[in-house]
Amino acid sequence: MLAGGRATRFGSDKLAVLVDGVPLLHHPVLRLAEVCREVLVVVAPGGEDPALPLAAPVRVVRDATEGEGPLAGVVAGLTETVTDWALVAGGDMPDLRTAVLLEMLRVAGESGAEAVALQDGDRLRPLPLVLRSAPAREAAHALLHAGERRLRALPEALRTAVIDEPTWMGLDPERATLRDVDEPGDLDR
Repeated sequence: MLAGGRATRFGSDKLAVLVDGVPLLHHPVLRLAEVCREVLVVVAPGGEDPALPLAAPVRVVRDATEGEGPLAGVVAGLTETVTDWALVAGGDMPDLRTAVLLEMLRVAGESGAEAVALQDGDRLRPLPLVLRSAPAREAAHALLHAGERRLRALPEALRTAVIDEPTWMGLDPERATLRDVDEPGDLDR
């Protein structure tokens, strides 16, 4: 779970804002806990740990350096991952659908790919993303050393299986899985 951003567009700690009575961050953490053995929440190197739901197996991991972007956050999480596969989502994605996440994990297990992403129009969505831990960690390190910071570059650098829109939207017709909160107005959607 990537939760180390500065939330500059939001203007405050968006992950602590209450959504349906609980902090925004709790929503995606609980969805990942439904399909993952452990949830790693990657946060910035300084500051306090975020409030986390007690009902989930969660561990906080810190980025190595401040302000390096989401790709560096993925490296931090993959460095601590002990499983062959990692499911990556944003801490600002309150409406992840379990059925979509399970489909992504199913495709990961059956495809022989190094990553699984969702098709969104004519491009791939960088989150949620399923990654084979070892090759993704190596590719992400190489991208960072080449100066890349965009998360979108990682599935482009790996053998990525793509779940087409009709398939995943059959599980999530409202496209809620892709919803993220960048600005206060996004909470009204």
